[in-house]
Amino acid sequence: MRILFIGDIIGQPGRRMVARHLKALVTDQAAELVLANAENAAGGFGITPSVGEELFSLGIDLLTSGNHVWDKKEAEGYLAKEARVLRPANYPEEAPGTGVHILAKNGRMVGVVNIQGRAFLPAIDCPFKAADREVAQLRQVTDTILVDFHAEATAEKQAFGWYLDGRVSAVIGTHTHVQTADERILPGRTAYVTDVGMTGPRDSVIGIRPEDAIQRFITQMPRKFTIGDGPTQLCAVVVDIADDGRARTITRLQICDD
Repeated sequence: MRILFIGDIIGQPGRRMVARHLKALVTDQAAELVLANAENAAGGFGITPSVGEELFSLGIDLLTSGNHVWDKKEAEGYLAKEARVLRPANYPEEAPGTGVHILAKNGRMVGVVNIQGRAFLPAIDCPFKAADREVAQLRQVTDTILVDFHAEATAEKQAFGWYLDGRVSAVIGTHTHVQTADERILPGRTAYVTDVGMTGPRDSVIGIRPEDAIQRFITQMPRKFTIGDGPTQLCAVVVDIADDGRARTITRLQICDD
């Protein structure tokens, strides 16, 4: 099973990159399943039903998210009825939606779990304990399990990868929007990368216009952020998973357009 995971899609520039390149990427990489983090896909913050359906129409099979998932008011109702859009599983159970989904593709069952870290992020339920619970349930159905760990701190992400090594097929880091060059197969045959990167404006500060970010740092005053423009990029990884759920390879991808 070859799974393509696209990094955080940032607003319209990110969606355009997906529309422009996804079909060829699926062909070139022989991808059988396409996942993407879409918590910033609507105007740079959050997700809406129209944006979610647009991404599904482009060929994405399932969308994950993170701490920005609730930024648009429409998200609560959308996640309550659309099981293919995940919110972190370690939000309290009263939160709308789900953090886990099972996909059937080419005769394989693939479990996907969305978990959010707590270092420098809201102190929701423990990501490690939530992963224990969700992975144990999924392993009763399938050995092929991919986890989107949406977290800020590299140390927390690395610890989480080692914690799940041998129990899941892949731990894919999201949230920082900066692609890391540490993709590897851990000893228990779990694919790992600290951050897959972002899909959106390249000449930006993690997707935001540089001048907005600079003024925020200089003045320390609240400021409305605007999505950057100009050249765009698409960041992703492809994970090749054997029939027993163990990862064979993880390949980092980056496409840049002028």
